[in-house]
Amino acid sequence: MSGEELRLPRSRAVNERLHALVPGGAHTYAKGDDQYPQDLAPVISHGRGAHVWDVDGNRYIEYGSGLRSVSLGHAHPRVLEAVRRELDRGSNFVRPSVVEAEAAERFLATVPTAEMVKFAKNGSDATTAAVRLARAVTGRARVALCADHPFFSVDDWFIGTTPMSAGIPAETTGLTVTFPYGDLAATEELLDRHRGEIACLILEPAAQTEPPPGYLAGLRELADRHGCVLVFDEMITGFRWSEAGAQGLYGVVPDLSTFGKALGNGFAVSALAGRRALMERGGLRHDEDRVFLLSTTHGAETHALAAAMAVQATYTEEGVTARLHALGERLAAGVRDAAAAMDVADHLVVRGRASNLVFATLDERGRPSQEYRTLFLRRLLTGGVLAPSFVVSAALDEADVDRTVDVVGQACAVYRKALDAGDPTPWVGGRPVRPVFRRRG
Repeated sequence: MSGEELRLPRSRAVNERLHALVPGGAHTYAKGDDQYPQDLAPVISHGRGAHVWDVDGNRYIEYGSGLRSVSLGHAHPRVLEAVRRELDRGSNFVRPSVVEAEAAERFLATVPTAEMVKFAKNGSDATTAAVRLARAVTGRARVALCADHPFFSVDDWFIGTTPMSAGIPAETTGLTVTFPYGDLAATEELLDRHRGEIACLILEPAAQTEPPPGYLAGLRELADRHGCVLVFDEMITGFRWSEAGAQGLYGVVPDLSTFGKALGNGFAVSALAGRRALMERGGLRHDEDRVFLLSTTHGAETHALAAAMAVQATYTEEGVTARLHALGERLAAGVRDAAAAMDVADHLVVRGRASNLVFATLDERGRPSQEYRTLFLRRLLTGGVLAPSFVVSAALDEADVDRTVDVVGQACAVYRKALDAGDPTPWVGGRPVRPVFRRRG
């Protein structure tokens, strides 16, 4: 697979089948074919380690695996072994399985800043449960979320703040306010303006930039002073920053935190964790008004919890987080060198923590450009690299990274031609990729 030889007839046919049967053609908007160059949206047949194969037989080095969930690599032997052990024993019962106690003990040993945990299947349920619990314990209705972080939940309290707010009452949206990341003064001003109204501050503790010195501790102090709940969304930072999440790395303890993605290495499991005094409000052993915290039929499927335990054991015993950082550092350095060699370093920009790299594609004036992103993705795909981001998995090896850098170099050569021409259109190959959150089209 090289140059312009990539052809995906079977993938295109399956994409058409998907669009006829599934709204959007995928079960996650970020996996939609509008996120890829026209006619170059591969449909996956299978994956192993850091590689995936499409239904046309093409093999790719894959990044951002499973939207950051498959951090150990596809079909990881240790995880699959744990899952297989449980499959023959039954997956779901009318009463809790002993696996639920074992999984909770393992999680709380891995994330010792939390005192209780409840498992679910997806991140949205966990973050919405955190919001509901914060509203219950504070008696307040407003939610303050970080405006600089892209996604928290599919539920109305968040989606109502995006361009895809159709179907969400304005009354609901009006209960959500926002604050900027890294700006304690602006957050304090928001809390003062809505004094006694804000139930919680919810944010990713870190994202594409490291938290400014004292920032997370300052948020902790603000939340305490204003009587609101501090919630860390650790869906991405969990495991990729440290086994104990960003809270374990930076030493600031939230009241509640949510985990998912890497927790199951592709199997469906998420977690809401936090202080016992709050979490017990969703339980049976108190005299306060009860909170319908999380109650999911499949939230404690034994094989998914077994997967989570195997993931945590692998991370802690094999130093996976350090490996992710080492691989990411090698990749980031290589991409930056390749971009500099083609004089596009100001236009193809790698950002983020080494274990969670993304790239920005900028036009002639330094503005974010979907056209240049399309050009870049097209060249990566034709070179055998499937990379909506540069988020690494531990299954990559140095040869994979070096091959990726070679392909990036070829893409940068085309990028330079487009910049010199002042128009990327001849290299885009059809309609450009689109942002997920858009009102129409």
